[in-house]
Amino acid sequence: MSKISAYAKLLRIPGLGALATPAVIGALSVGVTDLNLLVLLFFIGGFAAIYGFLLNDYADIELDGLVDELKKKPLVSGEISPKSALLLSVFLIMGAFLCMFLLFRGTMITDIKLWGVFSIFMAGILGSIYNLYGKQIVGSDFLVAISMGLVFLFGALSVGIPTPVTWIVVWLTFNHTLHMNAIEGGIKDVDHDYKMGVTNIASKIGVKIRGNALHIPGKFKAFGMGIRITSAVLLFTPFFIFGYDYYIWQLLILGVATLGVLYFSVKLITLSEFQRTTIQKYIGVQSFLRYSLVPLMLISIIGIIPAIILIILPIGWYIIFTPLLGETLFKPRM
Repeated sequence: MSKISAYAKLLRIPGLGALATPAVIGALSVGVTDLNLLVLLFFIGGFAAIYGFLLNDYADIELDGLVDELKKKPLVSGEISPKSALLLSVFLIMGAFLCMFLLFRGTMITDIKLWGVFSIFMAGILGSIYNLYGKQIVGSDFLVAISMGLVFLFGALSVGIPTPVTWIVVWLTFNHTLHMNAIEGGIKDVDHDYKMGVTNIASKIGVKIRGNALHIPGKFKAFGMGIRITSAVLLFTPFFIFGYDYYIWQLLILGVATLGVLYFSVKLITLSEFQRTTIQKYIGVQSFLRYSLVPLMLISIIGIIPAIILIILPIGWYIIFTPLLGETLFKPRM
């Protein structure tokens, strides 16, 4: 049973409700609601996300071993061997290709679909480079951000033709991933990145820790808030630039959720003391609020019920599966 739990932790099972949805939302953005197609895209997105995290864990075994909270991660503790993790990554790739075969079976392979295949292929390449070598490449956060945007784009290209909203969500996906890795990750890992000579945007700009004091330069704060404010503007672009229909209550809720993300983003970048628990809390709240933004934006396009499902799925899935693995809610080992 402990081995099953270890693999479930390695595969990020509690987070799959959110991690596997970008390709699904991509399909919904082009008007596709066929449940069979959406389920296949969910699996493809899930395989892609797990593959990325697994490679990252493999590459960071030594680094994670320097942090007490991370020493219980399956690869660091030795519950799962690195060789088993690499073998599992091969099965994940095979699973993704099998689902793509089922997705395209019986359909005409058009240029649009081929571009979709190219998108998921490039997402895998860029994601692999980031996960294996990203700690040594300044700005590698842009690689994983592009990778996630391409996974979303695959969902749209594989079943339809992208709309203006599709491209907006590609940009939003890029922004959200960039912020998560460069800003949130840069602050969260500042206490041990320097021990392994990690070269990233945070260290180059000057984010550092002395004792328990956390120093975050103004340039880094501006970079983080620039990403967030750009995303906030993009969220309202479909209605005020492209003339998409909307409900007044939809814009109000979207506005409140957006302000919530901005508020906790400010709280994170203005911390003056390094407290991992507080940092985890701010990152976690931002994540769950962030996952609600795109479904809220898409309500008038995909319908209220699908949007509600997409909003509830990530947090509901997380709440159900996290305790089953013996983990503490809203306190991930990250």
